[in-house]
Amino acid sequence: MDDADYDAARRALVAGLRRRLDVDERTLAAIESVPRHAFVPERDRSRAYADRPLPIGHDQTISAPHMVAVMTDLLDVGPGDRVFEVGTGCGYHAAVIAEVVGPGNVYSVEYVPELAETARERLRRLGYDVTVRAGDGRTAFPDEPPFDAAYLTCAPTGGVPDQIVDRVRTGGRIVAPVGRAGAQRLVRLTIGDEGVDREDHGGVRFVPMQ
Repeated sequence: MDDADYDAARRALVAGLRRRLDVDERTLAAIESVPRHAFVPERDRSRAYADRPLPIGHDQTISAPHMVAVMTDLLDVGPGDRVFEVGTGCGYHAAVIAEVVGPGNVYSVEYVPELAETARERLRRLGYDVTVRAGDGRTAFPDEPPFDAAYLTCAPTGGVPDQIVDRVRTGGRIVAPVGRAGAQRLVRLTIGDEGVDREDHGGVRFVPMQ
């Protein structure tokens, strides 16, 4: 496939998402702007615009585009918002969020050092100003002020760790899969002055949080 083929496949993917999902147009525009094929291993690039997860090595996957769209929409962020991502993976989801919030506003941590290094270089090469570090999402970016939003691309079994909840400002949101394999739910937390409001957005399937 050449660039024109990839562009056409990406447009077709977004057209399908528009028919199936109730998400904002800016979310779909972000999905259409990011070259997903550049984030998957070369052997899988012909399948890059199928709406399905794909392996990226180290027992990790790139999420299906519809799931990235749903999570991005639930975050409800805009230009200038600072977002914390736990689970960089290949960097695709971070790139989509960066399209929404702008350069320099996405901070991402990846538990697998090799994936973090590869994602950092890939994002830089593609022109995305995303800060990527290797480490544990519970303790990453300790010197940063509270974020406007956070999301996890891996599933903690006992709910979103308090260390991550505490990193998000009052009024901010966290979107994450939670639960054990086979019983995971996608949740959105809204941080309030007097506690955390939780919404359930259905069953999902993600790799477990390390």
